[in-house]
Amino acid sequence: MKRLAVVVLNWNGLEDTRALLKTLERCRVPEGWSVSLMVVDNGSSDGSAARIAAEFPLVELVTLPENLRFAGGNNQGVKKALASGAAAVMLLNNDTEADPGLIERLLLALEQHPEAGAVAPLIYFAAPSRRIWYAGGRLSPALGLTAHRGLRTLDRGQYRSAERTGYLTGCCLLARREVWEKVGLLDERYFIYAEDADWSLRARRAGFGLLFVPTARLWHKVSASAGNQSAWKIYQRMRANLTLFSRNARGLERLTWGPAFVLQQAVLAAWLVLSGRIDAARAVPRALWDAARGVDPARVAR
Repeated sequence: MKRLAVVVLNWNGLEDTRALLKTLERCRVPEGWSVSLMVVDNGSSDGSAARIAAEFPLVELVTLPENLRFAGGNNQGVKKALASGAAAVMLLNNDTEADPGLIERLLLALEQHPEAGAVAPLIYFAAPSRRIWYAGGRLSPALGLTAHRGLRTLDRGQYRSAERTGYLTGCCLLARREVWEKVGLLDERYFIYAEDADWSLRARRAGFGLLFVPTARLWHKVSASAGNQSAWKIYQRMRANLTLFSRNARGLERLTWGPAFVLQQAVLAAWLVLSGRIDAARAVPRALWDAARGVDPARVAR
C-alpha cells in the first residue's frame, strides 16, 4: 500500500481549512493507495490550530511558532511527510474545495504516465463556478513569460485529456517522492509568489514531465474579476518574476528575457491606466525601480 500525504497550509484560516478538509474526506482513493491529511499551521494567532485538532482528530497537525510564508510552511510539511515514508506528497491551498474525484484522478494519471513526475488539476474560481482559474501554465524563461492557460474562460469541455504543461501551480501540486528528493523543496528565498514556477523549472531541468489533468477538479476561492489584483499584489508578483527569470535563465535566455519582460510590463501598465487603476499602474515602474536598487520586497507595505 502506497501513501499520499496531503499538506494543507493554514494561517488564520479556520473556516476555509475546515471546509476543505470536509471535501477531502469525501475524496475517492484508487486501489493500492491510502491518504493521510496534514495541516501545517503557519503561526496562526486566531486559535485555528486548536480548533482543527479538536474537530479533525485523524488529521496530523504540525504547528509552527511563526509564519514561514508559503514556501517555508509547505516545506515543513513536505519534509515531515517524506520522513514518514510517503510515496507522494501533494501541496493544497486551504482556500480550495475538492471534487470527490480529485485525488483518485491525479494518482491514476501519475500511474498511467510514468514519464510524469508531478501533476495538477483543472482549477476553477470559487464553487459553484465553471470559470477557469488554471488549465495548465505557460512558462518561458526566454520570453520572461509565466501565465495561467484558460484564465477566466468558461469550461466548455475544451480541455479533455491529460497533457504536458509548462508549470504546475502550488495551489495544488502532487509529486512523486523521488521527484521531491531529486528536485528539492520550494525555494524559501522568494518572499511571495513564483515559488511554484521556480520548482517547476527545476523539475523540468531534472527530466521530469509536468502533467495537467483536466478530469481532476478543484475550486479556488479567488475572485474571477480582474479588479481583485491590488497594487501590492501586482508589485510583489512582478518582483517575484524578476527573481524567477534572473535565477533560471540559461544561455541565450539571459539576453532575451529582460527586454521581453519589460515590454510585457509596459503593456500591463498601459492596460491598468486605461482601466482607471492608476495606483496599480504605478506599481509596475516602482517594482522595476526597487528591483534595480535592491529593495527587499518583504519591507514593502500593503
